[in-house]
Amino acid sequence: MEMKKRISLELRNKTPAEVAELVVDNCRSSDGEIEGLTDEFKELEFLSMVNVGLTSLAKLPSLPKLRKLELSDNNISGALETLSEKCPNLTYLNLSGNKIKELSTLEALQNLKNLKSLDLFNCEITTLEDYRESIFELLPQVTYLDGFDAEDNEAPDSDADDDDDDEDGEEGPGQLGDYEEEEEEDEEGSESGEVGLSYLMKEDIQDEEDDDDYVEEEEGEEEEAGVRGEKRKRVAEDEGEDDDEDDD
Repeated sequence: MEMKKRISLELRNKTPAEVAELVVDNCRSSDGEIEGLTDEFKELEFLSMVNVGLTSLAKLPSLPKLRKLELSDNNISGALETLSEKCPNLTYLNLSGNKIKELSTLEALQNLKNLKSLDLFNCEITTLEDYRESIFELLPQVTYLDGFDAEDNEAPDSDADDDDDDEDGEEGPGQLGDYEEEEEEDEEGSESGEVGLSYLMKEDIQDEEDDDDYVEEEEGEEEEAGVRGEKRKRVAEDEGEDDDEDDD
């Protein structure tokens, strides 16, 4: 597939200004030049053009935010001045498997002040005597060459660092367990509180019912006493009437 068409497909209905990462590995450059990449990709931070047949970077557009550039397994032999002109903020550059032979070819990278990591695996330059010492001397801003610093310490894996950050940010099983236990305790406490409240409310209702029953009983007793009083009065009156009849 041609590079221009591949870039068009990789947009996935986005505008070039919305793209931060672009990978067009293994497509074909018809004349060894970059095709389909324009200044409109102003937000691009990562660009990978591995094994696309590039022989020149002359048509590289201005990419002010580009930080990582993968150019391995191409046929680039020089003219690296374009990189410092078009991509001044590069921190990582991979030129592995290209036609880089001389130290003088890399002098153009001195203007990439933010360059921290440079890969030149499988380039002819790596066979030069004191290759590593010479590169670190030529490009003092570079910390890691072919994955190792001047003291042969391996460069950290940026992906692994991201994973570690994610793990640090996540709660551990113990923390999550403690949180769940606290939640359960809170739920039990709230349920107990509800039960206790309901119980008290029931007691209050029962007390009110008992009071009502007591009042009703008192009223009933008063009514009964009144009836008995009426009965006694009637009996006394009847007896009085009987006495009067006897006197007659």
